[in-house]
Amino acid sequence: MFGSGKASTYESLVRAYTPDLYRFAYWLCRDRMLAEDLVQETCLRAWRGWDGLRDTHAAKQWLFTILRREHARLFEQARPEMVDLEDEAVERLAGHSLQPPLEAREAVMQLPESYRLPLLLQVLGGFSAAEIGAIMDCTEEAALARVSRARRMMRQALDGPMETKEKTR
Repeated sequence: MFGSGKASTYESLVRAYTPDLYRFAYWLCRDRMLAEDLVQETCLRAWRGWDGLRDTHAAKQWLFTILRREHARLFEQARPEMVDLEDEAVERLAGHSLQPPLEAREAVMQLPESYRLPLLLQVLGGFSAAEIGAIMDCTEEAALARVSRARRMMRQALDGPMETKEKTR
């Protein structure tokens, strides 16, 4: 189907981005097995659509877009039952700690999805505002505004109780 050059390029790109894809998938669904399935489905769809990728420099963005769409497809069907997972098991699989402080993790999960996803794409994926806009199907300015609002909401969520405590002193 593909020449050996295309296959080896595909394989090296997928290997390079799989840990980032897994972290992003885990943040989206909070389920280790489902995150693995999402990454696997992303890789399968990428393989099938490899000829459609014109620029391998855009592969990371392309893979994250596929993953986000795969996650969205879950909600077109019945929502899967979520299972709690020990954090150490996830950290072992990812090769490093995924856990931010509990308050920060809870604050991220409380953000509306339209703000949470761009923030996670920037923080976990390292994407620019232009890349986030392309992944989220919005303008660069809208992506930048969403990330900015998400960060402001996070600061308010994390600093709010401390400000209240300081005012009462």
